[in-house]
Amino acid sequence: MSTDDDNSSTDTDSGGHCSTPDSDGEVAEEIAIISFERKMDTAEEIKAELEDRYETIEILEYHGDVFEEHWGEYDCFIGLMASGIAMRKTAHLLDDKWDDPAICVVDEELTWAIPITGGHHGANQVAQDLATMGAIPAMTTASEAAGKQGVESRAKAMDTHVVNGDSTVKTNLAVLDDNLGPVARLEGPKAVLVGDDVTVLKRNKDEGCVIGTGSVSGADTESFIAAWERALEQTDYDFDDVEFVATATRKEDEPGLLEAAQELDLGVVAFDKETLLEHEGPTPSKSKELIGWPGVSEASAIAGGAEQELVLEKIGYENEVTVAIGR
Repeated sequence: MSTDDDNSSTDTDSGGHCSTPDSDGEVAEEIAIISFERKMDTAEEIKAELEDRYETIEILEYHGDVFEEHWGEYDCFIGLMASGIAMRKTAHLLDDKWDDPAICVVDEELTWAIPITGGHHGANQVAQDLATMGAIPAMTTASEAAGKQGVESRAKAMDTHVVNGDSTVKTNLAVLDDNLGPVARLEGPKAVLVGDDVTVLKRNKDEGCVIGTGSVSGADTESFIAAWERALEQTDYDFDDVEFVATATRKEDEPGLLEAAQELDLGVVAFDKETLLEHEGPTPSKSKELIGWPGVSEASAIAGGAEQELVLEKIGYENEVTVAIGR
C-alpha cells in the first residue's frame, strides 16, 4: 500500500504552492475522530490520551457523508474503522496533498495506526501518537519507511514551511539516495533563482534561538532538559522562543536527546562535520584533537541560528551534556 505522500513517485501533479506557515499542514493541530456508535468508548479513550497534544480533538459519529460534511474543518481525521471505508468515502474529495486534510485509520483493538493520506502532513504524526496507546504505526511514506528524515520533516524540525511543494518530489529522492546534504541557509535581502529540484523553506518566526547541544553517549532525558533549561536561564529566551535543537549527525540518534526534544515538542536538526567545521565556536574542544570534530554545541548553535552568532557560549551540565545558545 502506498500513500499520496510517497515521494518516490514521479507524479508532480499533487504538489502545490504554500505561502503561509500553516498551509503545508505538516503539524496537525485540529483533529476529528470519526467512529461508529459501537466504538465510541474507544474513541473516547483516544481523545483522552491525545487531547493534551493538540489544540482541538472532537469525536464525530460515522454516517455516509460525515467526511464530506466536515472536509476542510480539520487538519487530520482519525478513522476508527477499516481503511477501505475511509478510502471509499474520501477518494472523490482528494484534490491537493498540500491542502487536503490528512487521514489516519486505526482498528478498534488499537493494533495498527495506518496513515492513508497526508503522511507528511499530519497522519504520520498522529500515527506516532497513537503508538503511545499500543498501536503500531504503519508508515509507508518513502523516507520514513527507509528510516530517513524527509524534507517535510526537516521543515517541521526547523520551524519552517515549504514554499514550493512540487520540488519535494526530487529533493526527497535525494534524501533516499543520501545526496541531499544539510539545509543551506541564505539570508537576505537577496533575490535567488532556483530550479525545480530545490526545496525552499521559509522560517515561521522572525526571531528566536537555537539550542546547540552535545553529550556523552547515553546521557538521559532529564539531563538534556535540565541542561537546556539552565542555559536558557542565562539568556533572555525561554523554551517558547526555541526554534529547534541543533546537534551533530554523530549525535542525532541519542535516545535521551530525542526523547527530551519530543517531550518539549521541539524538532532536532543534525549538521554534518563539514558544516560544523565551517561554524566552529570560540571554546576549544578535545573532540577536535581526538576525532576531528569541532565542539558540537557551539558549532551547531551557530550553524542553526538565523544570524549565525552565539548568545551563550558552551556550558556543561553534570559532565554529561553541553549546551550553547545561538540566534
